[in-house]
Amino acid sequence: MKKILIFIISSAIIGLIIFYFYPDKKLPKDAIIDKIVVIKSQKKLFAYSNGNLLKTYRVAIGSNPIGHKEYQGDKKTPEGTYTINDKNPNSSCCKNLGISYPNSKDLAHAKKIGKPAGGDIKIHGLKNGLGFIGKFHRFFNWTAGCIAVTDSEINELYKHTMIGATIEIKP
Repeated sequence: MKKILIFIISSAIIGLIIFYFYPDKKLPKDAIIDKIVVIKSQKKLFAYSNGNLLKTYRVAIGSNPIGHKEYQGDKKTPEGTYTINDKNPNSSCCKNLGISYPNSKDLAHAKKIGKPAGGDIKIHGLKNGLGFIGKFHRFFNWTAGCIAVTDSEINELYKHTMIGATIEIKP
């Protein structure tokens, strides 16, 4: 019984090491991402160029993942069509791509319910100093409403995504 337990634990550790270090496919050097689609229920981000899927990323989203962001602090990731409106190379989370949330509809809804809409919704890497967590961050939805990828993935997205790119965030 002890040998079986040691085998199971050893296998699990080896599996986690392989998962952590297994290399991801890289984008072509000249790729320009003009559209991003995020499907929250699948925890996936799809990067497109001229209608062609370039790459799929696994993501973490807001810690309250069901439904559209209604107000600041609800820990939901918005749903709808927005644009990438900013690039920040000096973020507290490696780098980030700004998302144009809130739009006029989001602002009107927040006003209707008497709460601030919030903002600062980003696609970002891991908190500075925590990049070593890597792919393991995906095991939980942990953001305040943003979309999180690994540091190497945000570096890639940052390099290849154009300001003005469309981002559709779906349930």
